[in-house]
Amino acid sequence: MEPIVVIPGDGVGPEVTEEAVRTLDALGLGLRFDVLDHVNANTFLQTGVALGDDDVERVRKAGSVLFGAVGDARVETPEYGAGVLLRLRRELDLYVNHRPAFLLDDRLSPLREKRHRPLDCVIVRENTEGLYAGIGGTLRGGTSDEVAVDQEITTRLGVQRVLRYAFTVASREVCMVDKSNAVPFGGQLWTRCWREVAARHPGTSTRHLYVDAAAMLLVADPTQFDVIVTNNSYGDILSDLTAALAGGPGVAASANINPDTGAGLFEPVHGSATALAGHDKANPVAAILSASLLIEHRGHREEAAGVRRAVRAAVAARRCTPDIGGVLGTRDAGRAIRAEL
Repeated sequence: MEPIVVIPGDGVGPEVTEEAVRTLDALGLGLRFDVLDHVNANTFLQTGVALGDDDVERVRKAGSVLFGAVGDARVETPEYGAGVLLRLRRELDLYVNHRPAFLLDDRLSPLREKRHRPLDCVIVRENTEGLYAGIGGTLRGGTSDEVAVDQEITTRLGVQRVLRYAFTVASREVCMVDKSNAVPFGGQLWTRCWREVAARHPGTSTRHLYVDAAAMLLVADPTQFDVIVTNNSYGDILSDLTAALAGGPGVAASANINPDTGAGLFEPVHGSATALAGHDKANPVAAILSASLLIEHRGHREEAAGVRRAVRAAVAARRCTPDIGGVLGTRDAGRAIRAEL
């Protein structure tokens, strides 16, 4: 089996990925790791290269990446972040962003109604198109007449394949979210593809919501949702909303995957949090849950479920970091989870 590439990155990335790797080691699966600890802001500032071609080939050969975080206040250009994460997403065609959200403990929910708290859903976000495709420009920049244009790109291929994936992970329902009443051309393409793909899955319940209604219903009663599938920008927003409903960014895991090739990049969504770096304060839960998604993607479903149960037990016992009600540091929070395995 090919090794798992680990890119610790910046800020708290090295600290949380270390706990994730130790947790995977504790499973006794015989996993091997290829650590690219030179891929970070320091290297970029020295060389101007975010991710070398050799690094990309190592990732391509391995197929699976456990990622920490990217971002450093010293880097003033977006080329760095784009040169790491966006390049990997593009070159590996990681067209699905899979964001599970489940409530680890009742105390973490911001909702007043107890019966509406036990969120357990997945946001399936198209990961390569939409407004984030980077197509656009400016006219008369820096003047009072400046015009800025960002173009939203929607293709039948991109929409169909992410819709098909959403049905493979649904247990009871798929809800397609768009804004076709206000964004007619791309919205109509999504709607047509939705009808075609949904018709091939008569055994799965389906519904269609506009994104503003979906956001409202997620706050009112998130328990009604199983799988939400949507475009890049709406998925970015809704997945952060579900992360907040599940306890915050410190517990939010994600997978960027290509279901056709098996390639995947797995990362916590909390970012580099450089103010916490080196202080043993970062929450390792999101990184550990991202690692569980990685091994599940590799076929170790029982072990992945065991990691999630261990995380739940440790958090419920308040053996966790202060942001989710505990008093432990990063390393001790990781040890507490491993003690529950």
